[in-house]
Amino acid sequence: MRALRMVREGVLVIALFSLLLLIVAKLDRSQEVEISGPFHAIDGDTLAAGDERLRLTGLDAPELDQTCEDSGGAAWDCGRDARQLLARLVRQSAATCHGRGRDRYRRLLVTCRAGAGSINAELVRRGMAVAAGQFEQEQAAARGERQGIWAGEFDAPRDWRASRGLMDSPDTFSALLDWSKRLVGWP
Repeated sequence: MRALRMVREGVLVIALFSLLLLIVAKLDRSQEVEISGPFHAIDGDTLAAGDERLRLTGLDAPELDQTCEDSGGAAWDCGRDARQLLARLVRQSAATCHGRGRDRYRRLLVTCRAGAGSINAELVRRGMAVAAGQFEQEQAAARGERQGIWAGEFDAPRDWRASRGLMDSPDTFSALLDWSKRLVGWP
């Protein structure tokens, strides 16, 4: 009987904790934020605007230290080139970023625009990032035209990070928060 009561209380604690996580997740879904520059490109898919860190959504760019091979097999600094392209794109007049959610590193998840064009899509279109849930048409065009990383051989950024042990697992709180969001169908 005592063991059954302990199990029941444990389930109740887990349920209350899950409810708390859902409330936190709901509060985290604040209204959309708009940020205007100046921006600093940290790498090919991360920006800084003052103290705020922004992660471009729908793509995954090579890591800053990552190299790729061109069509002749020569190595080139694709990670640095991706950062340089992002820096050029956000320096354009009237570049703004819009976002509402945050990733596990507390970076604001954003879509950035310069004029009428999507900076996120442009990075993929120029072959300096792979599509990650969006921008499949832009990736197909870049791949077909052998633009950027598609000109030769490269490791997908996710695989490159994993091969170097840079894909640390999320902490328990983040994992439970992600699980609770999926449970109720939140993005």
